[in-house]
Amino acid sequence: MAPTDENTQVDQQTSPLGTTPPDPPGGGAAGQAARMPRWLPRAMVLALALIAVFQLGSWAFHQLTGLLINILISFFLALAIEPAVSWMASRGVRRGLAAFLVFLGSLIVIAGFVTLLGSMLAGQIIKMVEGFPDYLDSVINWINTHFHTDLRRVDIQDSLLHSDWLRKYVQNSATGVLDVSGQVLGGLFQLLTISLFSFYFAADGPRLRRALCSVLPPVRQAEVLRAWEIAVDKTGGYLYSRGLMALISGIAHYILLEALGVPYAPVLGVWVGVVSQFIPTIGTYLAGALPMLIAFTIDPWYALWVLIFVVVYQQFENYVLQPKLTSKTVDIHPAVAFGSVIAGTALLGAVGALIAIPAVATLQAFLGAYVKRYDVTDDPRVHGHRTRSSAGFVAGVRRLFGR
Repeated sequence: MAPTDENTQVDQQTSPLGTTPPDPPGGGAAGQAARMPRWLPRAMVLALALIAVFQLGSWAFHQLTGLLINILISFFLALAIEPAVSWMASRGVRRGLAAFLVFLGSLIVIAGFVTLLGSMLAGQIIKMVEGFPDYLDSVINWINTHFHTDLRRVDIQDSLLHSDWLRKYVQNSATGVLDVSGQVLGGLFQLLTISLFSFYFAADGPRLRRALCSVLPPVRQAEVLRAWEIAVDKTGGYLYSRGLMALISGIAHYILLEALGVPYAPVLGVWVGVVSQFIPTIGTYLAGALPMLIAFTIDPWYALWVLIFVVVYQQFENYVLQPKLTSKTVDIHPAVAFGSVIAGTALLGAVGALIAIPAVATLQAFLGAYVKRYDVTDDPRVHGHRTRSSAGFVAGVRRLFGR
């Protein structure tokens, strides 16, 4: 039988082997448009990889924040002792031995200060505990006299011993012993870490500079070495000027405390000198609190005299002594220094407050070489004098308000 037209059309529509017939000519462009671009999967994988790397880096940074802060402290300590180590190395002492001797001397001084301060505090605490019943009797007699009450020390002691507050305080103190021990061990480990890094930075300072400069072109090497030298000068100058001011402050307060007859006057003088100079902003008032407390146990008027002397000496130091000693070492404006301390405290806490001033002084001195300066015109307004127009304006305002 001959094939008809209908059979021919059916055979043309049915593809061989049962496969899907090809798309019509008009549907190819639509299929290509609906298909995913080849670059899109790669872009998605790259974006996910970048997000994963950022999250991993952020997690690692937060985990290593303590170590990075310790390294930063160690670096500034190494910069501070760099002049002494370099001076000893120039005299023929090996650099490692020079760094060890500087650290050993610093450790002896710090240990002696802590020992003297600890013995003074222990003796004062024992004295206060022994005299506490007498203080309590005097307070009870004053209350009974002025308020016509009938209080007795035995009743007060019994109420305190059987109070719920004391029992809870003892329980909390007992449970907090482990926390305090953990904090002490953590502090000792942190101190050991800072000491080791500082020693390595100071002993291998030239090697560290060579390793850093080896990956930089010659022009950048000169800038890095110049910045390093400025940082050494500013940090060492800040430390030595603070040490000199601490010595002057300690001697001045020692003379006052010795004149008033306050016990442990030498140790208290050293305490005031060190704390007032090496704890920014609040160090003076924190240092003066301990001598005031001990002077108060002898005579309340002595505590008032100590407070007045601390305030007066602080003004003398801020406006007379400090500008003369730090003008050639850390020459920054007091407002800039105060702002840098606040910024450093906000960023790194107490560590930022300690290293803020030398860091800002280093940055200011380094950038000063790249700032082009011009001669200032001889204008009265530069010196704070008013011109005729401004004086006439002020006079006109006065006449207007006078009317």
